[in-house]
Amino acid sequence: MANSPIKSPLKESDKELTASVLQSTLVDLIDLSLIAKQAHWNVVGKNFRSVHLQLDELTSAAREFMDKVAERANAIGVSPNGKAKTVTESSGLPDYPDNWQSTDMTVDRIVEILDRLIQRLRVRIDETDKSDLVTQDLLIEIAEELEKQHWMWQAQKA
Repeated sequence: MANSPIKSPLKESDKELTASVLQSTLVDLIDLSLIAKQAHWNVVGKNFRSVHLQLDELTSAAREFMDKVAERANAIGVSPNGKAKTVTESSGLPDYPDNWQSTDMTVDRIVEILDRLIQRLRVRIDETDKSDLVTQDLLIEIAEELEKQHWMWQAQKA
């Protein structure tokens, strides 16, 4: 971080904490986008079309937010790392199974994955309360959308 060509508006300790939060959020969002696309390609069964399209909406949301998170990292002078190896080694999301999955199993797994990600985001929201309110605001925006998605996925099972 010391050799960054971008000067941070944050003091060094706040920058380090915020960088860690942004990096872990980036990795989780990249993983979410890949999981949602994997599920999209492999979902079968009743209500296929609805679940298939809802997975595309989730993929789009994850991709939009991962770009915002990476750009926020750049704005505070931190180089984001979204390489496949980094995602594989550090994502905090549950794994998604290979092969075709029923719509019911897909919905259950997506609800579980979103629940885990939302829990992780809420911790990060608390962590950024003193270090960087701009990043905290971004995390709140992400949590708001993912909580809406979580509700909609749960509604599939109701």
